[in-house]
Amino acid sequence: MRLVFAGTPEVALPSLRAFIDSSRHDVVAVVTRPDAPSGRGRKLERSPVAALADEHGIEVLTPVKAGEPEFLDRLRALEPDLCPVVAYGNLLPQRTLDIPEFGWVNLHFSVLPAWRGAAPVQAAVRNGDDITGASTFRIVKELDAGPVFGVVTEKVRDRDTSGDLLTRLSESGAQLLLSTVDGIEDGTLRAVEQPSDGVTYAAKITVEDARLDFTTPAVAVDRLARAVTPEPGAWAEFRGERLKLGPVTPVDDVTLPAGEVLVERKRVLVGTATTAVALGDVQAQGKKRMAATDWARGVRIEAGERIS
Repeated sequence: MRLVFAGTPEVALPSLRAFIDSSRHDVVAVVTRPDAPSGRGRKLERSPVAALADEHGIEVLTPVKAGEPEFLDRLRALEPDLCPVVAYGNLLPQRTLDIPEFGWVNLHFSVLPAWRGAAPVQAAVRNGDDITGASTFRIVKELDAGPVFGVVTEKVRDRDTSGDLLTRLSESGAQLLLSTVDGIEDGTLRAVEQPSDGVTYAAKITVEDARLDFTTPAVAVDRLARAVTPEPGAWAEFRGERLKLGPVTPVDDVTLPAGEVLVERKRVLVGTATTAVALGDVQAQGKKRMAATDWARGVRIEAGERIS
């Protein structure tokens, strides 16, 4: 098949590589978000998908909006049979969806209809799901509501961060997406409408959403910290300044008032509504990330001080 692949971040790379390496399909172009400023110098950088396409001499299309007339004209000229999508990050209007004969097929990182939306992996971790996965489906106008071609499942491990889980899903999902496109080409695969029961939504997590609330139980603090690692990153305030926090570890042998900090020789504990949690990495404003014990020694925490 002639494919135009749509995607932007690193999580899309395993799928793009799978199509590039496939002997059955020809990636004639990729669609990705425009170059964006990055780093302290705010230098424009290509998206990971664009950079990989450049390496392989594949045409890169970067419309600001996927309904732009110039983009639509070029997409029609490319005559794609199908457009695979992984984390593209842009809305696809119906006039764009109608161009390829076999439509746009999305790899979504949940077992649909659970966790439709922008942050399915973060939602699975925060919710304490035991099992999650990835689904391939035909894109329709309604958000993540199209008929499903296939599913893979993945166990959520006790200490998984969203980054850990997404890395595994991006690899297994790439093979699912490739086999889905193979099956569509063969005519051996048919999409099945999603059930109306079990629909849940996972909205994008903002920086404010990632603030840890130590007045909640330890299990909730732990899940949120892992859910927002690496992006947007957990945080709280200490002495009136923002403190970035890595994942925490619940402990069963210490109880402290919510937010109160206890410094021990090999760990730094913070109270919650239940038992304490042990801090992992910590990054104060203007400082490098470091182990919590090193941070605590540097700031000389006084008895009764709190993180909020």
